[in-house]
Amino acid sequence: MRQASYIACDLGAESGRVLLGTLAENRLSLEEIHRFPNGPVSIGATLRWDVLRIFEELKLGIKMAAGYGASVAGISCDSWGVDYVLLSGHGPMLTVPYHYRDPRTDGAMERAFAVVPADEIFEETGIQFMAINTLYQLLADLQTRPEILESADKFLNIGDYFNYLLSGCCVAEESLASTTQLYNPRSRDWSGLLIQRFGLPEKIFPKLIPSGTPLAGLLPPIASETGVQGARVIAGCSHDTAAAVAAVPVQNEDWAYLSSGTWSLLGIEAPKPIIGPKSRLYNFTNEAGFGGTSRFLKNIVGLWVVQECRREWARQGREFGYPELTAMAEECAPLRSFIDPTRPEFLKPDRMPQKIAEYCRATGQPVPETPGEVIRCALESLALVYRRTLEQLGDASGKKTEVLHIVGGGSRNHLLNQLAANATRMRVQAGPGECTGIGNVIVQAIALGHLPSLAAGRGIVCNSFPTVLYEPEGGSAWEEAYRRFSTLIL
Repeated sequence: MRQASYIACDLGAESGRVLLGTLAENRLSLEEIHRFPNGPVSIGATLRWDVLRIFEELKLGIKMAAGYGASVAGISCDSWGVDYVLLSGHGPMLTVPYHYRDPRTDGAMERAFAVVPADEIFEETGIQFMAINTLYQLLADLQTRPEILESADKFLNIGDYFNYLLSGCCVAEESLASTTQLYNPRSRDWSGLLIQRFGLPEKIFPKLIPSGTPLAGLLPPIASETGVQGARVIAGCSHDTAAAVAAVPVQNEDWAYLSSGTWSLLGIEAPKPIIGPKSRLYNFTNEAGFGGTSRFLKNIVGLWVVQECRREWARQGREFGYPELTAMAEECAPLRSFIDPTRPEFLKPDRMPQKIAEYCRATGQPVPETPGEVIRCALESLALVYRRTLEQLGDASGKKTEVLHIVGGGSRNHLLNQLAANATRMRVQAGPGECTGIGNVIVQAIALGHLPSLAAGRGIVCNSFPTVLYEPEGGSAWEEAYRRFSTLIL
């Protein structure tokens, strides 16, 4: 294997990263070059994404990576799903894109079901029902600002949008398109049925391409500004979870994955979509993975609850780092109080510690008072949701899993990893923490012919990055906790 370097632009809902990956001698090294904060911007009564600021940060990171002297072969951007930018003509955007937590989609699903029943939507797309899905955002556009959709030439989801700004190629990569609830995973094409039934303009749907498709070189002004010459922009796995799953360091065991961050995404890699009554009942989703695979998974609110608690305390003048909050939680009594973090009130920002207290009070449980008690409650509750989701996953797929691979930033939270092992009664293999960036690089290398297959790429991940094994503890106490948790669901 000849040495080659790649730039991975990995965008999350809380931060963005530009990473430099280098493949040499069957090992991968990954270095974070630039990190910057990300989050919604309030404009009037709306929440938006400042995508032009994000693009400036990405160009800065690419320029910094060029300063390392490596000859860069490829560049690829990945991001969260569902959100999008509308384009018209040659401008960078038609209007400032909405953030998925903007309330404009409140009630949108119910309005959509009056046009096309939920069962028909699920049969067509196999996608989990969430009000934030692109389908309901576009329907909100159609209802409240139809002139904007009429003026638009195309829409691009976030990762594809930044690949477009870098390369000039306006295309939709499958893994990211599959999060929209407007993609048919059987035909691997846009759902003409839903587009027509909902009256969405067909002209805005871009050409679909498989994961790992080389696009073009950097646009000359971008190459000149950043100092990167000769690199190819790759539509890798533009959805961050697809990139993370591509880098799960699996051996031969039966495994499930948990991409742990602001969201928890828990599922299995399947050869084809699993669309049936049980996957519909449990609200699982079928998103596209690398190589034509299907990511059968469920989106669960993840460390968002902890992040919002930290933000609320900071607004009150109490600043805590994440390691400090974890250490405080470890010192608190276990298994006292639980919440159902999937409930709607916990998906919205603001007042998170108060909302946790209100839920515990309403369900007759001890009310967490200290920051440590609040975080302990949130993390234990999340671990119990993992157990419930894994049980549903096995029932819907017929697959028994032996190991849970936790990857992503949340895999560094050793307390949550141990709680997950305790709650699920499974071995947990944690790491790598930068699995999304690693997967981004691995798929680039395959696309450029530098690696022969995904199996070879995963082998390199196993050789290159350490993981930590967690064994289940406290069996009877956790069985009782799960029984109590199951009776608390309001």
